[in-house]
Amino acid sequence: MRFLKPSLLLLAVLAAPVAIGLGAWPAMSGTSTVPATVVPVTQEPIEGAPAKTKLTIVWTSGDPEVAHRMVLMYAHAAKKNGWFEDVQVIIWGPSSRLTAADKDIQAKLAQMQTDGVVVEACIACATTYGIVDRLRELGFEVKPMGKPLSDAIQDPGVHTVTF
Repeated sequence: MRFLKPSLLLLAVLAAPVAIGLGAWPAMSGTSTVPATVVPVTQEPIEGAPAKTKLTIVWTSGDPEVAHRMVLMYAHAAKKNGWFEDVQVIIWGPSSRLTAADKDIQAKLAQMQTDGVVVEACIACATTYGIVDRLRELGFEVKPMGKPLSDAIQDPGVHTVTF
């Protein structure tokens, strides 16, 4: 038996009222008399479903908006909501300089670590920017990341994305 990916399942649930001719969800249109149905989402594994996997996010952008509105938001939600069992953020390139300078990003990363997200930084990049000690003071492991990233890319149990 095949299972839909969670994102496809959510799409199917949201599209169901339209597909069966009930119109839009009442909360969205205000015109339907059909009550909204709440579908509980469980974190329990489904028998026969693949085991939860690891997510590695390679964060290279020095743009604070990309950091706040995508990278940190998604990484934190992926861990807190159990979308992935393990979530790792690799701070690489310009994102390391941004992290060393931006107190809001530092606070968000600290909260993410408290919630179980692994945050590591590339030592080559941090050395180039002269911020190795600063990143370590902030509580991030700063180390060579070329081999760990290569291993993650080659591991079928790890999903790797770059921003």
